[in-house]
Amino acid sequence: MTVARILAVKGRDVFTTQPHRTLQETARLLHDKGVGALVVTGADGAVLGIISERDLVRALAERGAVALDDAVSRHMTSDVFTTTSGVCIIDIMERMTQSRFRHVPVVEDGRLAGLVSIGDVVKHRIAEIETEHRALRDYIATA
Repeated sequence: MTVARILAVKGRDVFTTQPHRTLQETARLLHDKGVGALVVTGADGAVLGIISERDLVRALAERGAVALDDAVSRHMTSDVFTTTSGVCIIDIMERMTQSRFRHVPVVEDGRLAGLVSIGDVVKHRIAEIETEHRALRDYIATA
């Protein structure tokens, strides 16, 4: 199963922000949308970074409440691991686990095309395993 399958089920909508927005605006958007991360994009749709709840907490721990007036670009993760829709889910899951991140932007033709979370990956992997399990049980029952 590939990333494209996840996106086909969950959709390609991604909540984004811009690098000049403040952490206060970011916190509000994270809360309002009920998500754990926002992809930071440029005007051309290119991925510039990602800002997560972890990044926000880290900024507050280091700088206190004044960090809320800082630009997203100051605290975002700019070295973002991205993927394409043709990549196998198992490969993405391994990379996310090893590198300890929970969100991967999907990029096609240099532009943001979707986002997969560790929850999306695990959900689809479990469904895949359950399908294999049912098929094996059916095969054994008819043998």
